Amino acid sequence: MNWPNRTFAVMVAAGLLGAMSPAAAETVLKIRPFGDLKQIDPVITSDYMVRNHGYMVYDTLFSLDEKLVAQPQMLESFAVSSDQLTYTFTLRGGLTFSNGQPVTAEDAVLSLKRWWQRDGLGQQLASVSDSLTVRDEKSFELKLKRPWGLVIEALSKPSSNVPFIMPKAIAATPADTAITDATGSGPFIMKKDEWVPGSKVVYVKNPSYKPRSEPASGLAGGKLAKVDRVEWHYIPDAQTALNALQAGEIDIFEEVPPDFLPTLAGNSDIKTMPQDTLGMQMVFRMNTTVPPFNNPKVRQAISYMIDQEKFARAYVGDPKLYKNCPSFYMCSSPYFTAAGWTKPDIEKAKKLIVESGYDGTPVVVLHATESGPTNTFSLVAEQLMRQIGLKVEPQAMDWGTLVGRRASKETVDKGGWSLFMSGPTGADMFEPVGHLGLRANCDKAWFGWPCDEQIEKLRNEFAFATDPEQKRKIAADLQLRAVDYVPYWPAAQLYLVRAVRGNVDGIVKGAVPVYWNITKK
Repeated sequence: MNWPNRTFAVMVAAGLLGAMSPAAAETVLKIRPFGDLKQIDPVITSDYMVRNHGYMVYDTLFSLDEKLVAQPQMLESFAVSSDQLTYTFTLRGGLTFSNGQPVTAEDAVLSLKRWWQRDGLGQQLASVSDSLTVRDEKSFELKLKRPWGLVIEALSKPSSNVPFIMPKAIAATPADTAITDATGSGPFIMKKDEWVPGSKVVYVKNPSYKPRSEPASGLAGGKLAKVDRVEWHYIPDAQTALNALQAGEIDIFEEVPPDFLPTLAGNSDIKTMPQDTLGMQMVFRMNTTVPPFNNPKVRQAISYMIDQEKFARAYVGDPKLYKNCPSFYMCSSPYFTAAGWTKPDIEKAKKLIVESGYDGTPVVVLHATESGPTNTFSLVAEQLMRQIGLKVEPQAMDWGTLVGRRASKETVDKGGWSLFMSGPTGADMFEPVGHLGLRANCDKAWFGWPCDEQIEKLRNEFAFATDPEQKRKIAADLQLRAVDYVPYWPAAQLYLVRAVRGNVDGIVKGAVPVYWNITKK
């Protein structure tokens, strides 16, 4: 037997040919995400598809565990000085980026400095910081102007915008310029050469990633990539996605329409579970900078127009999957309050529209049609706005297009917009300082750009308050002001469901959906 044939025989005997076969060796997890990935910079946008992409390719200094307690993630340790003014952070040894380069303190510092220009909680942290500097290759230091009790909360922020750690060359990109390099510090690597916007995103296991030794818990602990490849398949039609799930062509279906749940309940090959642990707050987000919602009375009319029960029941019939929550804060928040809340009153809403002097300016609705809750809630909103006397012009689009369009500050006659419906996760609507919808710091606020000194003053007071009772009082005072100003209005709380093939296991319970720790048989 010649040498090549002997080698072949040994390989067959050892089973190595099977191990070398890509079809046999590669485990692929296929997911139908709720939307399409249009770009890859999780700092420049609050879009949840980009946030979820961020969790695939980046890691964070701290992460929230299943009980929403902040735990060190990329950090080996941290210390706080006795005067509460100096925080020292030390990175874990052996951390590397997906390009093989080591993660250093300079990477962390530049990443945080870029993040805190864009994020609401990050902006607060930046305003009270005296310096953020590198001490040595693995440690860095944050010095505050005065004690501020939300430092760790800011650095463990679980949702948009997340303080992901990027290589310094990428983190040096101006905060108003989108990055295009997906080199990251997390458990997966994005295959940009296989990314087809509107169709597919591909990630592969990052061999350079060093996970923590603790078990996965929420967004914290060991982020083990237990499959070789993760594919996001954008399927805008829910029925097509359901057919693919039932046929085994996809493994996970995010945000299953409630109407499909009875069908899935009878399928022993498929299990359903919550999309996340906190639910979401559906929001009626108005553009406060252009007519007609630059008029406070028109915004107040909307607060009387919205009946959360009516909105929720249009989307889901199961009362376990929605909640009427008379607050800007999630009902599960320790700062929940119903202070000053207005009860639905269509006649009152009509009267306010008349009193506002509304001149017939079109209400341009950015209407995302492929996203179940936003589509249904938009339809209900459009009907009710016509009922109270507003001229409504819906503009149908996919969610990715909406995300780009809502950044426009033009008037509606020049391509701008009046409102959109969205569903921020509960993690973004939990307390005053990090609250996505309550920020009213003008151009630095979330899309819609509310601008109110009193709201900002109260948010600042909350950030420095130390007594829990005082914090609850400030949260209630802030709600009273927001009820009057109306930066947006909650349209119900929803609890989304995802469907999973029976051969998939290990899905982590967290504030946002993540895809490490998962096995597929």
